[in-house]
Amino acid sequence: MPEPFRVTIDIRTDDLDINGHVRGPAYLAYADHARWESVWAAGVDPLALKAANLGPVNLETTIRFRRELRARARIDVLTRFVWEPGKISLVVQEFVTPDGTVVAEVESLSGLLDLERRRLVQDPALHWRKYAARPEILGLT
Repeated sequence: MPEPFRVTIDIRTDDLDINGHVRGPAYLAYADHARWESVWAAGVDPLALKAANLGPVNLETTIRFRRELRARARIDVLTRFVWEPGKISLVVQEFVTPDGTVVAEVESLSGLLDLERRRLVQDPALHWRKYAARPEILGLT
């Protein structure tokens, strides 16, 4: 299994709820940011996808909170792509503190939308591989 892609994020105070914990929507924003960073690191130009009438979509996202995450913490978001036959892929992300503690996990069922037909394309990995200069970052070999 390939190494996950790693992005470091500093927790900001405006990402906190009234209890001083990171808000759920902030976890989703961190996950989105890390996914896009991995796509860019793989050399995929989002404008090239759009020009080909393709657009990534999230179909379902699950957050599992494991430990408290508070202001001024620093975490790494580890992103791994799991490609299966069919139209849907899985993005698995772990939020990890510098000491290796997993504070949260985010899993997203994703697809690649044909923007003209408004339908998911078959075998999204094939399309991502076509646009990626470094497909290994996306778990594509």
